[in-house]
Amino acid sequence: MWDERFSTEDYVFGTAPAAFLADHSAYLTPGTRTLAVADGEGRNSVFMAERGLDVVAMDASPVGLQKAQALAATRGVSVDFRQSDIATWDWDGEVFDLVVAVFIQFMDPVTRATAFAGMKHCLKPGGVLMLHGFTPKQLEYRTGGPGNIDFLYTEALLRDAFGALEIERLQSHDRVLGEGPGHSGLSALIDLVARKPD
Repeated sequence: MWDERFSTEDYVFGTAPAAFLADHSAYLTPGTRTLAVADGEGRNSVFMAERGLDVVAMDASPVGLQKAQALAATRGVSVDFRQSDIATWDWDGEVFDLVVAVFIQFMDPVTRATAFAGMKHCLKPGGVLMLHGFTPKQLEYRTGGPGNIDFLYTEALLRDAFGALEIERLQSHDRVLGEGPGHSGLSALIDLVARKPD
């Protein structure tokens, strides 16, 4: 599905970073070892690399990764791009200071629970998780995201999944997005920023 969706000259979600990531750029410290989860066409990983972060970006789509590599080359930055499905990514393989997961809502609840556990596991003590997505209210707006309510996030779901971390921000809100044709218009969003205890 994603290969087909990314098979266009245009960047489906644009080349600028997610507004969430730009808003929370204070967490993007140069030299930070960072994992960008299911990063698609590379807009977020390239933005972080431009800010001096040491970024590993994984995605299952070779078409998306090819476009991500082209974007990184255009911007003159280096990102360690790796092809992997989120369900088979080796969460034990490395540890990271920062894990960024933006609009990764294409997983059934069982796969999602495994991925969430993996994200927590691969964080170093003191490391930060940044997660951003849509709430069920997005089904009313229909301006992007999955059409399956089981894939959407609520504050209660995220609090339950990441309650072992120190939650620094957990907020649902509406915002007008202009992130390529894939995310355009009034959207129902949720932000989570949480830190793994030392």
